[in-house]
Amino acid sequence: MATASNQTGTEPTSCCAPSAAREAQFPLDIQALLAERRPTSPSGEAARKPIPGGMAEIGTSKPHHLEDGEGPVRQVRVKPFLMDETAVTNERFAAFVAATGYVTEAERFGWSFVFFQFLPEDFETQAVVGTEWWRRVDGATWSHPFGPQSDTIGIENHPVVHVSWNDAQAFAAWAGGRLPTEAEWEHAARGGLKGARFPWGEAEPDDTGSFPCNIWQGQFPNHNTDADGYKGTAPAKSFAPNGYGLYNMSGNAWEWTAEPYRIRSLKRQAQDINERARLENRKLLKGGSYLCHISYCYRYRIAARIGNTPDTTTGHTGFRLVYDL
Repeated sequence: MATASNQTGTEPTSCCAPSAAREAQFPLDIQALLAERRPTSPSGEAARKPIPGGMAEIGTSKPHHLEDGEGPVRQVRVKPFLMDETAVTNERFAAFVAATGYVTEAERFGWSFVFFQFLPEDFETQAVVGTEWWRRVDGATWSHPFGPQSDTIGIENHPVVHVSWNDAQAFAAWAGGRLPTEAEWEHAARGGLKGARFPWGEAEPDDTGSFPCNIWQGQFPNHNTDADGYKGTAPAKSFAPNGYGLYNMSGNAWEWTAEPYRIRSLKRQAQDINERARLENRKLLKGGSYLCHISYCYRYRIAARIGNTPDTTTGHTGFRLVYDL
């Protein structure tokens, strides 16, 4: 097994997600995708839940990962909108590909990041320095989520992964929606619970029987007890919905938002992070994934956030859409 370093175009951004600083750019032909838009809902489309407008409380007064810019708490006015009750699924994304012939960035680049436990022991890969549980896998794509030897048969209702921010934008153009802002995402995730830490309230998930979402159980990264029933992604519509009828707003798969990744702080360290994020055009992700655990990556909280380059793809990153009224 080789080790990937910055010279290979890969680098860790946090314990949560590696980043791909890939050189090639694949401009999106949005107009062509709009022309291919279906007049009726494609197979597997999620129900759209109404999200009320008003003053939304964003951020937290008790940040855990200070370097991520989780605070301060602020009030943001949002207009009413609709949001998919689930993340976009493999089935729904397959309908998009079938209708448009779209080729994702992971397919064009020829590789994506896969969590090491999903690979055969003799599988030759490159590990990401500092987060060796992430492996660069040739042939890993949305339709081959664990590498070329895998497919999506049996997980059609799971969230699509190995999709970049650019891929999500392309899908949104075809589906007639858009990615949410951070304020919209947090407002929707709280489900009407003022200041809630999680979509279900304040109760902390544990490893012994309280499973309100799909996160890691056990000792990361080598031992996952799968106590919640899932080693990787769960069906997009699983666990209990929040107060607005939305599923898996915490855990399961990270979700791209429309916004650039920025930290609200005048400190020098924050400004340095923001400048790097600006140069790399990093985009904001919310929600955490099945790899999150309080012991090392406490990012399944609503206020948690990370950023990544818009062409990065991983086995735990997807998206869901919102729609203007």
